[in-house]
Amino acid sequence: MRIALFSSCVPYVFRWKLRHKGELQVKRNLFAACVLSFALANAGSVQAMTAPQEQVALCARTHLKQLVREAHTPEQYNVLADCYEKLQKDYLEQAAEEKQEWVRRSLNVMASAAKYPRPVDSARNLFEYDLSMASQAGKLSLKYSQLAAR
Repeated sequence: MRIALFSSCVPYVFRWKLRHKGELQVKRNLFAACVLSFALANAGSVQAMTAPQEQVALCARTHLKQLVREAHTPEQYNVLADCYEKLQKDYLEQAAEEKQEWVRRSLNVMASAAKYPRPVDSARNLFEYDLSMASQAGKLSLKYSQLAAR
């Protein structure tokens, strides 16, 4: 009796699952269409906002590498020099923030129970990294500005 009851219920259960799965699929498609239409509607406004910031977009790492490979004119070298100068300023700002964090963390150092890397060591390492990257960006800025002057 139990097997007969189970076998008689199986088609109804599968129909119910298929019916509800279909509704779920429609809801997913509707949700995807709404998200896609919202994204496409906002894409134009995002492009309009970023148009004046072409110089910032050129300074992205991938664009910067491409500019370095393709630079042959003084204008291109000036763009590279400006980008590296901007990067140098950004790294110096980050270094100033990390210096403050390093000072803050160095006030409460517990040497006896500390494991490496201590928070103060991490802050110092970030500070030194930002300074070295700023120095490197400064050197590259000077190099490309000299190439543009030729």
